[in-house]
Amino acid sequence: MPQIRALGKDDLSRMVEINEQGLPGTGKVTQAEMADLLSLSELDLGAYLDGQLIGFVLCLLPQTRYLSLNYAWFNERYSDFLYVDRIAVASESRSNGVGSLLYQQVVKHASSLECPVAAEVSLRPANPGSMRFHDRHGFDTVGVFEQPGKAVTMMLRSSK
Repeated sequence: MPQIRALGKDDLSRMVEINEQGLPGTGKVTQAEMADLLSLSELDLGAYLDGQLIGFVLCLLPQTRYLSLNYAWFNERYSDFLYVDRIAVASESRSNGVGSLLYQQVVKHASSLECPVAAEVSLRPANPGSMRFHDRHGFDTVGVFEQPGKAVTMMLRSSK
C-alpha cells in the first residue's frame, strides 16, 4: 500500500518524469515550471511505494499568479474551489488505485475548506480513461473550454 505524504523539491525530477508519461493529458512542463507549480500549490501530495514516488497531485486555490488558461476559466466563473492542476501516476503503477488514494486526500482537503474540487479532462484529444476516473469520483461537467487545436471538459465535484 503506497504512503501518501507531502512532496518536496527532491521529488521534482521524478515528478517531471511521471508527468511526461501522462502526456498529452497532463500537459508538458519543465522542471523549473514544476518547481513553480509546487511553490504555488495549496495541496501537494505524492504516493510513495518503497520510498519511490509513483504518483502525485498538485492543487491550487483561486487567484494565484498561475497563468494556465484552464485555471483562468475556473477563476472567471467561481470564487471558491480547489483546482487540481495535475494528477499523474507512473505508467507501471496505473490501475492499482494510486490515483484514487490521492483523490481521497484532495476531496478531504476540499471538504475542510468547504469548497468544490475543480478539474478538467482533455476532450480533444480525447482522454477516456481520465473521464471514467473523474466520473467514478463524483465529478460533474460544468462546461467545455475550446481552444485552437484542443478542447477540455471542465468539471466540479462537491466537497460534501
